[in-house]
Amino acid sequence: MKASVYYSKDDIRYEDVDVPEVGDGDMLIKMHSCGLCGTDIHKAQHQTVTGPIILGHEVSGEVVKVGKEVTRYKVGERVVTAIHVPCFNCHYCDRGFFTLCDQFKKTSFEPGGFSEFIRLPRMHVEHLTHRIIDSLDWDRAAMIEPVACCLHGLKSANLHAKDTVLVLGSGTIGLVSAQLAALKGASTVIVSDLSRFKRELALKVGVTYAIDPANEDLETRVAELTQGKGPDVVIIAAGVSSLVSQAVNVVRRGGRIVVFSPFDKDPVVEIDAGRLFRDEISIVGTYSLTPYEMKEAIEIVEKDKINTRDMITHTWPLSRMEDAIKFAANPENDVLKVIIKADA
Repeated sequence: MKASVYYSKDDIRYEDVDVPEVGDGDMLIKMHSCGLCGTDIHKAQHQTVTGPIILGHEVSGEVVKVGKEVTRYKVGERVVTAIHVPCFNCHYCDRGFFTLCDQFKKTSFEPGGFSEFIRLPRMHVEHLTHRIIDSLDWDRAAMIEPVACCLHGLKSANLHAKDTVLVLGSGTIGLVSAQLAALKGASTVIVSDLSRFKRELALKVGVTYAIDPANEDLETRVAELTQGKGPDVVIIAAGVSSLVSQAVNVVRRGGRIVVFSPFDKDPVVEIDAGRLFRDEISIVGTYSLTPYEMKEAIEIVEKDKINTRDMITHTWPLSRMEDAIKFAANPENDVLKVIIKADA
């Protein structure tokens, strides 16, 4: 089969690799669409992984082979899945912190999503794989995984009805989080992003206000939009560490700050720790998803409860993976979500 194999920043090869063997509890799917995640771009551009490796995890596809012990699925069914699965038995899993599970980040399907076929191990088949309706196209189905990640992040935000939410960064994670916040009852959703294209798209998908931090002072403008009280929740969806200190400065008393991005450089930042104490401000990180958010995300995407259609701005063939990453990483391009398609 064909796959796009990452060797280094400027060396991603479209080449032949072996089709994975399917065990008794496993399943083989044909990849139809795989979203290009910001973490894929981060890994490739900053070389935080060692090649050769096949990246990609936002997958939608078709079952082409099932192991003899698989009874829930059959060949031809349309499915989505996710990459990490918890053990359900460790210290963290016992307490419901599934993404902190000792084995969580060690688990994966084989190979990554940027390949023609993917083997789903038994645990993925049992806990992370779900059918999707026939009317849902493959590209929007690939958005289910990032929607589930954002649902996980919103749980950390402890969102209340009529809250004001500020999202710093309006890439895929930022705009999905913004829409989900409104869906969950936020009365006002504000985004901030340097990209005019992304700000306009944010307004198109229903955000209340969009701030240009290059031409407006973020803290002053947020104060104006919140009558000087600040947002109840701030979601940091861009990898700029200084945003953490800005979030502490603008958030409302008793507010919650959710950090949902890797940081490209200078991850250490100074904050007003006194505010955390005096005003009971919480800062929490969020990573990935749990099996439970996948189910909710499927319903949200299948029923068009948020706008994922307009977020998908480009599709690229699997054979041009390196070009797709460079295109998506270029801030001069008007691009939000890139979907990688299996070559015909």
